[in-house]
Formats: sequence, C-alpha cells, structure tokens
Amino acid sequence: MTLRAAAAFSLLNTNGDNLSSFVSSASSFSPSVQRFSRAKTGNGFVVCASKGTNSRPLTGVVFEPFEEVKKELMLVPTLPQASLARQKYSDDCEAAINEQINVEYNVSYVYHAMYAYFDRDNVALKGLAKFFKESSEEERDHAEKLMEYQNKRGGKVKLQSILMPLSEFDHAEKGDALYAMELTLSLEKLTNEKLLHLHGVAERSKDVQLADFVESEYLTEQVEAIKKISEYVAQLRRVGKGHGVWHFDQMLLEEQEAVA
Repeated sequence: MTLRAAAAFSLLNTNGDNLSSFVSSASSFSPSVQRFSRAKTGNGFVVCASKGTNSRPLTGVVFEPFEEVKKELMLVPTLPQASLARQKYSDDCEAAINEQINVEYNVSYVYHAMYAYFDRDNVALKGLAKFFKESSEEERDHAEKLMEYQNKRGGKVKLQSILMPLSEFDHAEKGDALYAMELTLSLEKLTNEKLLHLHGVAERSKDVQLADFVESEYLTEQVEAIKKISEYVAQLRRVGKGHGVWHFDQMLLEEQEAVA
C-alpha cells in the first residue's frame, strides 16, 4: 500500500534539521497528536509523539493499492456463479479433468462387477474378490481426488454417464481368473493413456501446476500397477485353469492380508 499524508512527513532527515517544521505540520495535521519530543541516537534524531485526551481518528491519510494490484483487481469476477479461485486455468484443462473423472468411475464400476462375480458362492475366489473390491475403491478415490482438484482450481465438475459393465467373466479357453486379469491389465493401460493425454493438455496449456499434479499423484502409481498386474497375468497363464488358480487366489489373499 502507498501512503499519502502531509508533505511534512518527508522533511525529517538524519540531522533533524527540519524537526520544528515537522512538529508544527504534524500538530495541525491531526488533533490527536498532543506532544512531540526528540531524542538523539547514533544515527541522528527520532521523533516521539504521545497521545492526549483527544481520541478522534486520524484523517487526511489515503491508502491506495499499487498499480499492479489495481490491474489484478479487475480480474476478480463479481458474478456470484463465477469462481473467485480460478486463475490461468484453461477450458481445455477443465474438460480434460472431467473426462478423466468419467474414466476413473467407469473403471471402478467394472472392478466392482468383478468383485461381485468372484464373491459368488459358486465361484468363491476370495482373494480375487478382495483384490477387485479394493481396486474399485482405489479408482473411485482417484475420481474424487480429481473432483477436489477441479474445485480447487475453480472449474466445475460435470459428471457423465457410466456404462453398464459385464457381469459374467467366465471364459472357455482362459478361465475366469485369467480373463478378468487380462481385462484389468487392458483397463489400467487405457487409464494410463488417458492420464498421459491429460498431462499433454496441461503442457499445451502451459499449466505447470496441473502437469505436476498428474505426475506426482497418478503417473508413477499407474506404471507400478501395470507392472504388478502384468506379473499376475503371467502367473495365471502359467498355472492354467485348474487347481493352480486356487493357489494363486490364496497367494493373492495372503498378500493383501500382509499389507493390511
């Protein structure tokens, strides 16, 4: 803030040469200032003022923003439906975030359907059921985190429709476990491609903050998930459709209990 006041405010120097004129000007400037004194220091003089019984507020002082701040004030929206937090956030980035939210919810829906399938009494693969339930919750958490980020940047969350997933995952050649895990690997790779697209939109829009958010919160985790599921696919291909699937399911269950 800049301060405009009486011209006498600029008369004080290290030698205290114009102290008397400063005192007379300041006294006339505000009735609340009753008494002035000066004390000599190593660098010159300082002026001390004491307040008397007159407690009227100081008048004649004008506070004014810097010119740069005045320009920024013009950017603050006044419409009630407009976000006050939005700054350098393009429409393309906003749309790409909403698209990614829809991707995460769709993938979560598919994983939830897989959980329901493997939890059936005539399938009874508890390890796979728990794995897909946790995967569904993780994808939903990703969507909610994107929604929070959208609101943080001043965008508007627009939820889209979710497609109905498969409810049966048995496969004549591969079996249900391998078929579901291969489908999971495809979904994780698709999600990773969509995240890379979102990251590209952020870079084209020169939105460094969004690009950093996608890199730090999603890309590394996505690569690790693809590696882990690829190993599961390889193991299920090795054991076939028979008794080995049960052993794989028990191994998966033990891994999840160890992490918990």
